[in-house]
Amino acid sequence: MPDIEDCKKRMNIVVTGHVDHGKSTLIGRFLADTGSLPEGKLQAVRDSCKRNGRVFEYAFLLDALEDEQNQGITIDSARIFFKSAVREYIIIDAPGHIEFLRNMLSGASRAEAAVLVIDAVEGVAENSKRHGLLLSLLGVTQVLVVVNKMDLAGYDESVFNGIKAEYEEYLAKLRVRPVAFVPVSAREGKNITCRAAETSWYKGKTVLEVLDSFTPLVSKEKSFFAMPVQDVYRFSNDNDERRIYAGSVVSGEVSAGDAVRFLPSRKEAHIKSVEVWNASPKCTARAGDASGFTLVEDIYVKRGEVMLRRSEKALVESASKIRANIIWLGERPFGFNRAYLLKLACVKVDARLECIERFLGDESESRGESPHELARNESGSVVLALSHPIAVSSFYDNADLGRFVIVDGYDAAGGGIVLENLSAKKAWDSLASCEGSSGADAAQFEEELFSLLKKYFPRRFE
Repeated sequence: MPDIEDCKKRMNIVVTGHVDHGKSTLIGRFLADTGSLPEGKLQAVRDSCKRNGRVFEYAFLLDALEDEQNQGITIDSARIFFKSAVREYIIIDAPGHIEFLRNMLSGASRAEAAVLVIDAVEGVAENSKRHGLLLSLLGVTQVLVVVNKMDLAGYDESVFNGIKAEYEEYLAKLRVRPVAFVPVSAREGKNITCRAAETSWYKGKTVLEVLDSFTPLVSKEKSFFAMPVQDVYRFSNDNDERRIYAGSVVSGEVSAGDAVRFLPSRKEAHIKSVEVWNASPKCTARAGDASGFTLVEDIYVKRGEVMLRRSEKALVESASKIRANIIWLGERPFGFNRAYLLKLACVKVDARLECIERFLGDESESRGESPHELARNESGSVVLALSHPIAVSSFYDNADLGRFVIVDGYDAAGGGIVLENLSAKKAWDSLASCEGSSGADAAQFEEELFSLLKKYFPRRFE
């Protein structure tokens, strides 16, 4: 059971599943059975259905978009506020239809945990596997699998066990270990908030009990300080000579007087002040704060660099080659011999596909040993070469600095997470090794540097 501090916090949970497997009905049941709806809302929807000659469905509580009501599918990633006796939740109702995978990806990227809904009659569908894969790519490790519509399957234990065995085996390939499988009937309210007599063979927790057992992720404020530089502002009015390095703090905290360094440039300085727009300066900036900083030293850094505290061991490195898991959603395949634009935090960099190490999911069974491209809706573990070094972190060390988007032309065609920095030799490491050297090594370094300058700036040496 979460401690008292956890009870005061909200948790983001994504609910997803194949179209018509009942995820919206499940969420509607949560809202109704826990008293989380505005007073009179449930009866108003019942009355509306009666006037229009429609059979009442709990999913109608969520259908806010006219397109959804007309087509019976969830198009956008709706956010529903929900409260149990233990904590508050923001439940993200993500679309299940294959055509709206981008929307599902957007919703799931904000989640700390996930609920995957599977129809007991239809079984594990293509999108059930695809959604499991997307959660794996996004690093969502707390997963609850709900086997819905057990009433239509006669509450048959063998049906539940068969689906559990099949899906558990599939998720194991993705290194996803579900916290629990729960047999439910969302329409009838069985095993949602109360145990059902019809499933006396099931000895586990209800869906609500499993949700309340999830552990909130480690607070970003307790992690190392990191702030991608969004822009550098210089004011000239009223003799204001401040140079302000602005951005949003993604983790940790920093205070005036702290020594900082920037990656990938490795430039160092000390914070003079913490600035806030249209307010008095602060002493400290924390995770989530949109802040500006002035520095004691006047240094030049560009948009996209990441500011870190020099005294901390930050799990951020400069990288020109990365291993990553990606999901490709573009019309054109993701292939070799083409330049793409990679966006990570505030930086943009040209990227090329160097190799596809393996396909993820069912594609691996039908592909050959030498994959040459990722088609639409396919996923893989790949190596990307970047045109110049950028500051990155493994997704599992810092999600904000380890999650990226790939742009093909004008299309945001793919997304992924950084697994590893593969840069064999960083240029700055070479420079650092020469700082303390002398004699022949230093002389050789100076000679090589002079040759490069002469090559690229010949007029300077005429």
